[in-house]
Amino acid sequence: MPDEKLARAIKARTRRKILRLLIQNEKLSVQEISKKLNITESSASKHLKLLYDLGLVDFKEKFPEKFYSLKIKEIKDFFNVYNKIVKQLK
Repeated sequence: MPDEKLARAIKARTRRKILRLLIQNEKLSVQEISKKLNITESSASKHLKLLYDLGLVDFKEKFPEKFYSLKIKEIKDFFNVYNKIVKQLK
């Protein structure tokens, strides 16, 4: 179900951070994401694969790197609302 896909995507803090990075940047490589989030490239790749499999991100390969971008641009609007709700819960 689509709602379960979205819930799975944002369940992990690292995936939320990746999505926020992609909101701020048109495209990023695995290396850039791992460096910005201070995680291993392997970890970044696993999270990006899940986000790709769920349909939230896309990638273009420019050997030897893959550059990821948002597939669903409305995720930015989703996070704007999400952030407002989180602030109200504090």
